[in-house]
Amino acid sequence: MAKGVECESLSNEKFNIKEQIEQFAEKAGKILACGTCLKIRQKEGTETCPISTMKDLYDLINESDKVVTF
Repeated sequence: MAKGVECESLSNEKFNIKEQIEQFAEKAGKILACGTCLKIRQKEGTETCPISTMKDLYDLINESDKVVTF
C-alpha cells in the first residue's frame, strides 16, 4: 500500500530490500500491491508484487494469522 508498492525499486544502505523480498517469497510469503496505489504512480503489477483488489486484501487478512503492511 502507498509507497510500499514501490518496494522493488527502493534501495537502502542498511537493507537490501530486493533480496529481502526474494527471501520472503522463497518461504511462501505472499505480497500484494494495491491496485489504486499502483495506478496513482502509473505503475503495473509484477510477478513478485501482483496488482490486487480490496477483495484480495480482505481474503488475505481473513485467511492469515499475521499480516504485515509497509
